[in-house]
Amino acid sequence: MNMNDKQMLYILQHMIENPYMGVLYIDTSCQVILVNQTFADILEVNRESLIGKHVNEVIPRSRLPYTILNGETNLCELCCVNHKEMVSMRVPIYNDGEIVGAMAKTLFLDMGAAQIMVQHMTSLLDSTPVQKHGKYYGKYTLNDIVGNSQNIVRIKSLCARVANNISNVLIIGESGTGKELFAHAIHNSGYRRNKPFVRINCACIPENLLESELFGYEEGSFTGARKGGKIGKIELAYGGTIFLDEIGELPLMMQAKLLSFLQEREFERIGGNELIQSDVRVIAATNTNLAEAIAQGNFREDLYYRLNVVSILLPPLKNRLEDIEILVNHFIGKLNQKLGTVIEGVDEESFSLLKSYDWPGNIRELENLIERAINLASLDGQKIIQAQYFPTLQPGGFLNRPLKLSLNQAIEDLEYHMIRETLKKNNYNKAATARSLDIHPSVLYRKLKKYEVI
Repeated sequence: MNMNDKQMLYILQHMIENPYMGVLYIDTSCQVILVNQTFADILEVNRESLIGKHVNEVIPRSRLPYTILNGETNLCELCCVNHKEMVSMRVPIYNDGEIVGAMAKTLFLDMGAAQIMVQHMTSLLDSTPVQKHGKYYGKYTLNDIVGNSQNIVRIKSLCARVANNISNVLIIGESGTGKELFAHAIHNSGYRRNKPFVRINCACIPENLLESELFGYEEGSFTGARKGGKIGKIELAYGGTIFLDEIGELPLMMQAKLLSFLQEREFERIGGNELIQSDVRVIAATNTNLAEAIAQGNFREDLYYRLNVVSILLPPLKNRLEDIEILVNHFIGKLNQKLGTVIEGVDEESFSLLKSYDWPGNIRELENLIERAINLASLDGQKIIQAQYFPTLQPGGFLNRPLKLSLNQAIEDLEYHMIRETLKKNNYNKAATARSLDIHPSVLYRKLKKYEVI
C-alpha cells in the first residue's frame, strides 16, 4: 500500500500527539525543537514556551546530551520529570550515519504492566546504590575517553549500545590502549551504573589465591582461612560488573571454574556446599592473542567463545595519530592540576616527534612522557614544552637527554627505558620480560605500575 506525503504526515502527527506518552526532540545543540502536548502537560507549562530551550532547562540532569554526544541509547530507564518518577527511553536520530538529534519518550502503562515493570526495575536498580566514596564503583564514563578519530567514535557508540544488555564483553587491545577505561565506561553507561564495579587482575594474583579471590571461602576451609570466611569478587559484584583484566593469564584450572560460572551463573565458595547465584555482567580484557593461546593449549576455546559475545578491539595509538594533539592537550590540563604547574602547550617540533613515534606503550606511555616533559619544562621555567623535553624520543635516546637530572632521576630514566624496550622485544610477554631482565615477575609488576609503562 502506497501512502502520499499528506497521509504520512497525518500518521506521524498522531504518533507524536499521543495522549499516553510524552515525546520530546532536541537538535545537536541540545535545544528543544519539538514537544507534544502530553509532555508539556507533565511539565505543567505552555507547550510553545519549551521550543528553543536547552534540554537541561526543561529537564534538569537529563542524559539526552550524552545521546547527542556519543549515541548513548537507553530503551528503558527510570527518570524524574517535574518531580514525577516514570519510565522513559531515549535514542539518537541519525541521517547518513551522523547524529542529527535525539528523542526522549515517556512510557505510560496500565497498572498491571506498571507493577510488572516496577518489579523488574527494582531487581536491577534496588534502593541501595553503591556509594561513590566506596571501594567498588565505576570511575570513568564515555566522556572520559578522549579522541575524535573515526575508530574511537565508532567504539564509543558500540559501548553505548551494548551497555544495557547482559552479554559478556571481551575487550582486546595492546597494553596502554585504555581497556579498563572502556570497561568502566560500559558499566557507567548502563542500568548497572549504581551497582559495584569490581576489578581483578588475573596476572597479578598468585595461582593458589585466585580461586579464593574470585569465589571466596568458608571459615576453616584451609589453614590460615579468615574467621567468618571471605566473600569473593564475583559475589561482591552482585548486580553490577566484574572486570577480569588480563584474562589471557588465567591458569587453565581457573579457566574451567570460570567457564562453569559463566554457564550456570552460580558457584560454591571454597569449603562450602551451598550454591550461590550472582547476577553480574562479565567484562574481560586481554592484550594477548587468545587464538594463538588456544592453539598452544594455554586457553580454553569454549571459555573464549563464552567471553567473546561482544568483541571490542581497541586500536593502538600509532593507528590513531590524529588523536595525538587532543590527547596531549587533555593530559596537559589534567597534569597541570595534579602537579600544580602552568604549562600552556607543546611546540610544533614536539608534535612532529610525538606523531613520528610508534608508541609501544600507547596512551599510558604518552601520558607518562607528557608528565616527564612538564616536570623538565617547569624546572627550566618554560610554559611551552619543547622537543628537548622528550629525550627518549630523540635520536640516541638516553645519551641525548639533558644533564639537569639528578643521579636518582637518571637511574630511574634508564630503568624505565630498559623495561620499555625489553617489553617490546618480548612482544609484551611479562614473564619473558622478567626473565630477560633477571628479576622476579612481582618486581617487574611493581616497576610497571611505578613507571605506568602498561
